[in-house]
Amino acid sequence: MNNPGDLYSLPLDRFIPERGSLAKALRGEGRKDDAARVAALRKPSVAAWTVNQLIRSQARQAGALFDAGDELQRVQSALLAGRGDSHALREATQSERQAVDELVEAARGLLSSGGHEPSQATLDRVSETLHAAALDEDARSRVSAGCLERELRWAGFGARSDADPGRAERSDPGRAEQAERARAEQAARDRAEKLRSAREAEDAARRLVERTARELQTAQELRDRAAVSLSEAEEALVAAHERAEEASLAHERARMALGRLEPSSVAGVTAV
Repeated sequence: MNNPGDLYSLPLDRFIPERGSLAKALRGEGRKDDAARVAALRKPSVAAWTVNQLIRSQARQAGALFDAGDELQRVQSALLAGRGDSHALREATQSERQAVDELVEAARGLLSSGGHEPSQATLDRVSETLHAAALDEDARSRVSAGCLERELRWAGFGARSDADPGRAERSDPGRAEQAERARAEQAARDRAEKLRSAREAEDAARRLVERTARELQTAQELRDRAAVSLSEAEEALVAAHERAEEASLAHERARMALGRLEPSSVAGVTAV
């Protein structure tokens, strides 16, 4: 592997070992600066990895998304300039949303085939990143490269990621305030999602404990009954052995008694 960008096409669990191998190979070639840049590459988040795979494997759908985003921006601009209408805006918005949804559905399959759970939280992050790519030129460029490290979010005035709050925030205090409010709202949503997931996990664990406790009690009862049955069976076996021995002795005594009687009987018959 010679192109660092190819790392982002790999299965997610192969990123770090392949990154290390590539950096080592570059150092061996004397390309220390290139090796350092490769070593500094961050492993993508699950959502970012999914978007990278979508862009690389779903080129037609990605193109449809970008076209829908361009049309939506055109209609919005026309409406603001007094040349558009709300019906065209609704249609353009619906088309962009449909393009996002189709790619999100493909993302569900990519996650499953890649050994990752297609959780709603991950799919939401994929959807937000695709929406940002549809409507923001910088986001589109980053997504199109297929080398995202972190997912993007669209806040109405530009895309941002955890690593890059966005140029608009740095240059406009008003937008920075909006961005901060958007981040706070997103943080609240994230906390709510984590709380919901934690509650679901606790509830599932509690049900598992209750079920395994019942299974343990049942197993103990079966073991106790089996122990009693085994003891009774052993006692019955001993008694059967004793009866068999007694029957064998009785049979032997009867046979011997018959043997003693048979010669006399035969002699009596001859005399007559």
